[in-house]
Amino acid sequence: MRNVVKTCATLVLASLLSSCASTYSPKGMFNGYSDVRLGENIFQVSFQGDGYDSRERVTDLSLLRSAEVALQNGFAYFVIASMADNSSGATYVTPTTTQMSATAVGNSAYGTATTYGGQSFFITYPNTTNTIVCFKEKPNIQGLVYEASFVMASLKAKYGIK
Repeated sequence: MRNVVKTCATLVLASLLSSCASTYSPKGMFNGYSDVRLGENIFQVSFQGDGYDSRERVTDLSLLRSAEVALQNGFAYFVIASMADNSSGATYVTPTTTQMSATAVGNSAYGTATTYGGQSFFITYPNTTNTIVCFKEKPNIQGLVYEASFVMASLKAKYGIK
């Protein structure tokens, strides 16, 4: 019986974790993207995920927003000058309950007690921040230069974003 309860709790948690990833939208109370202009062609772009997001998804959505910011400001290319992982986490412990039963026979009592719950789950809230430098034409520099329109099309297709 105890294994059945554990299995059910695990399945419910797994189903919740896999079905509620952050939507791609401006930052709300818990998740989303934000950006700020730091210079003529320099921007800081962040994406905050929630407990249902993978680190890969948050990194990709931060890269997608970087491409959009470049294009919205008239730039075709960008490089990531710095990337920061600002993830945080929390532990959730499921509530415990105890079921007991007792039987009295004469002057004796017999009983059992079973406790359910008390499992700990560590939840990560991934967050990635990119500082990007944008260019109108492809710069002749060593390092990874992103073509904003290609990055945007590729990542929107990957995540089914319109």
